[in-house]
Amino acid sequence: MPTPRLVAFDLDDTLAPSKTAIEPRMADLLIALAERVEVAIISGGQLQQFTTQVVDRLPETTDRVRAALHLLPTCGTQYYRLTDAGVTTIYARTLSDDQKSRALAAVEGEARRLGLWESETWGAILEDRGSQITFSALGQRAPVAEKTAWDPTGAKKNSLRAAVAALLPDLEVRSGGSTSVDITEQGIDKAYGMNQLAAQTGIPLVDMLFVGDRLDPEGNDYPVLAMGVACHAVEGWEDTATFLEALIPTLPPR
Repeated sequence: MPTPRLVAFDLDDTLAPSKTAIEPRMADLLIALAERVEVAIISGGQLQQFTTQVVDRLPETTDRVRAALHLLPTCGTQYYRLTDAGVTTIYARTLSDDQKSRALAAVEGEARRLGLWESETWGAILEDRGSQITFSALGQRAPVAEKTAWDPTGAKKNSLRAAVAALLPDLEVRSGGSTSVDITEQGIDKAYGMNQLAAQTGIPLVDMLFVGDRLDPEGNDYPVLAMGVACHAVEGWEDTATFLEALIPTLPPR
């Protein structure tokens, strides 16, 4: 591909382990990248997760560099930029009360029917993120090791996704992180977020690069690959850091 003008990332297991803050090495690399190109993060997580995991961990830098950062929580149903006033909303698409209630009922009912409603959890299993309903089998604050062991093949999560999707044909039901299923408006996935980036920045998709850990057909990063955007697959944040250390020197300063 040509030299990218925008590099977009998944968050959990791409920039940091699930629900944990980025390491200083990654924080420095993101700033160094933003000095050269636009940088976006697209994840199923909510804005607070973006803030605590990434934004609050970034070193001090110029307003110009911070303005190059694009935050797209809940798979692009929300879009924020960093400005002098702080985190500024570009748009936020929220589900209706009816859509939320049906989504919550469907995912809880099917999880219980399939034996996937766990009794030992860390935090809430169900979360209303405004524009997205998220089911997290072990709770929002589950340890990474527990989440990794719960569904190593993805079979549990994929069976739940399929069962819930059959009950909610008007909504989008996707496998999310290692133990999660996300429900949004129909047609909303990370490809939607990439299209919004193109519309907001004026940078065509052919000049973008996406980095993610779930580019397999069952993964929530796959829609970006399927739409034809250049992608780089990683297997954890260390892999991403190594890739960026090789990529950044090839990019001209702005």
